[in-house]
Amino acid sequence: MEKLQWTKDLFGSKLEIRQGDEAIGEINWENMVSSKAQALINGRLFALNREFFLSKLEIFNANDHSLLGMVMINMFNPRSDVVINGKRFELEIQNFWQSRWSWKFNGKEIIVFTSNEFITKDKGTIELLSGFTDEVEILILLGLFVRNQFILFMLLGITVALLVIL
Repeated sequence: MEKLQWTKDLFGSKLEIRQGDEAIGEINWENMVSSKAQALINGRLFALNREFFLSKLEIFNANDHSLLGMVMINMFNPRSDVVINGKRFELEIQNFWQSRWSWKFNGKEIIVFTSNEFITKDKGTIELLSGFTDEVEILILLGLFVRNQFILFMLLGITVALLVIL
């Protein structure tokens, strides 16, 4: 089992993935609320895209622009799935605050994400219960992209609620 760490400034546009002291990946959004991002992990370049209101998240090979995976997110259903290289993986958000979420394959967790903070930084760990594969790299990036979109949605909701109250 390997453990990775991830960090992102709450209002920032860059997320970093580390393995010990070594940076192995990152996701860079055009700006804090952007629906598009570029990602790099283990030397591989990807493009991420979100359609309107979180519903559809896609990941592409940045070199040939081929679609590698797509996940549909429903704010009221904690489970979604994606097919990558003919294999079906299930994303499960495990609590209301999205501080623990995982990818499963054949009913077993293969990647577990945790979030440790939500004040000025969003950071946490990624437990790899299987080794690095092409699918695992894609799932790591999709899992962190989903998390960022949920946080943006929560911040938007809080802002709207404050505007209504004021």
